[in-house]
Amino acid sequence: QLQLVESGGGLVQPGGSLRLSCTTSGFTLAYSVIGWFRQAPGKEREGVSCISRDGGSTNYADSVMGRFTISRDNAKKTVYLQMNSLKPEDTAVYYCASYVSTPASVCYVDSEYTYWGQGTQVTVSS
Repeated sequence: QLQLVESGGGLVQPGGSLRLSCTTSGFTLAYSVIGWFRQAPGKEREGVSCISRDGGSTNYADSVMGRFTISRDNAKKTVYLQMNSLKPEDTAVYYCASYVSTPASVCYVDSEYTYWGQGTQVTVSS
């Protein structure tokens, strides 16, 4: 059974850090682009970042550029989102999602993602 499971969310003060994990099973992670998305209450879902199959290409939303870092460990079937210098506006449910990609070194945040996790809550508040 194909699954993506997010973890690592929680409550953090402004300026703090969190590392989210997206643990996968039921498919070969190395064949898939992984993206991170978020949705705050009353707002549309936003693409945050993506990483190519081989990890050689990443993309970030302008709102998180320089603060968030995406990485992957295909052997551990896990993708990470390191979030630093967190701001209250980063508060949202964060989701990871996947799509199978033929090119190994490209990813698109606005592509059509096939499989989604259930999400993990991130709250940035003092």
